[in-house]
Amino acid sequence: MAPEQMLDLARRAAELLVDRIANLPGENAWDGEFKQVLDDQLMAAPPEEGRPPLEVIEQAAREVLPLAIRLDHPRSFGFIPSAPTWPGILADFLAAGYNVNACTWLVASGAVQVELVVIDWFRRWLGYPDGAGGLLTSGGSAASVDAFVAAREAAGHPERATVYMSDQSHSAHVRAARIVGVRPEGIRLLPSDAQFRLDVDLLARAVADDRAAGCTPIAICANAGTGSTGAVDPLPAIADYCAAEGIWMHVDAAYGGFAAVTERGKQLLSGIERADSVGLDPHKWLFQPYEAGALLVKDARTLEHAFEVHHDILQDTVWGANHPNISDRGLQLSRSFRGLKVWMSIQTFGMAAFRSAVDKGMELAARAEQYVQESAVLEFLTPVSLGIVCFRINPADRDHDEAVLEQINRNVLARVFWEDRAFLSSTLLHGTFALRLCIINHNTTWDDVRETLEAAERFGVEASAMEAASQ
Repeated sequence: MAPEQMLDLARRAAELLVDRIANLPGENAWDGEFKQVLDDQLMAAPPEEGRPPLEVIEQAAREVLPLAIRLDHPRSFGFIPSAPTWPGILADFLAAGYNVNACTWLVASGAVQVELVVIDWFRRWLGYPDGAGGLLTSGGSAASVDAFVAAREAAGHPERATVYMSDQSHSAHVRAARIVGVRPEGIRLLPSDAQFRLDVDLLARAVADDRAAGCTPIAICANAGTGSTGAVDPLPAIADYCAAEGIWMHVDAAYGGFAAVTERGKQLLSGIERADSVGLDPHKWLFQPYEAGALLVKDARTLEHAFEVHHDILQDTVWGANHPNISDRGLQLSRSFRGLKVWMSIQTFGMAAFRSAVDKGMELAARAEQYVQESAVLEFLTPVSLGIVCFRINPADRDHDEAVLEQINRNVLARVFWEDRAFLSSTLLHGTFALRLCIINHNTTWDDVRETLEAAERFGVEASAMEAASQ
């Protein structure tokens, strides 16, 4: 394409994005379409001849990109949302335009150095020692695979390996254990305690039983902010146990880890600095575009021991001492330049702004907790941890049984989904159906949270009355 046309198209793409972001508060947090409709619109053979590029951009912006959860909407409270900074978005555009492969020092020394800088920032925030290191990944799933490979190799690649996690752990860790060769019967999902945390006494008994049966524990996966409730496992006690037993301690901090940039978050995550490895997701509470995950290990050499493989075609990439090849630290050789978006965002806004934004999410969650506790319609189900609030409809003036309460709450969830601007998700708390708010967007206000809770109350009163009338 001619430079003028390239600039015109880039300008139009930027206009679409800026308009979208500016208009988000007035939009719904979710939009979608049925498959048959999208098949009719999009399922076709690739064209033999091209179309005007502006026409293609406009179609994508009209028919494809809007059909999703608007994860950066200020009322997108479902799952773990994401609200990227504009410098982060531009960084991905620049990295793609420069066509950077951040695999080795020879191929992309600038990109590798920026990644090392970003990883060192993470190291400092977690309280990891000098000599710790890691790499950026596509997300928490890839980070957990890399961590479990390192743990397996550190344990001597045993034949009857076992790993341990609570029933609140992310499914990515079950998948990672399978990928590294742990058989299904060696994956221990332990019941969590009343606060949805890993029970250390139960863990110790499970490990002892497995060792007596000839199994070799290779990793214990602790949570630093579960996706369901935001619960933080007792990290100091787990670290003590892992040190005494010689078992690799991995912490899943994909959601909650960046709370460590704040004082209250640092206290909640105390003990994380003792883990052998930590998984983080900058595309969650560090406000970056997808994909941005990270794995840190206490000793950077453990990753290289697990992943470094010499290959003839890569022999020219050996630069010399102290010039690392990130591809020797994880499962990818070809790698996008993920570090640029983190680096540009923090260089642009500074850490004070990021600390304030993370703190704001926790403050809004605390206010939501108080609102629920004072409500005659809503019932608080578990203490707020980090930015997640779990509650349900349970009017004080009604006496619904559990089955009816679940039906009422499912009805409310569906009505919020279809009739309100906000997007909520649900979870199960030891079998109890719960509505769930995850508040991490730096653009979310108290009005966004309050009005969403008010909508849940309103729908809940109506659903409760209907159930009572039908009995």
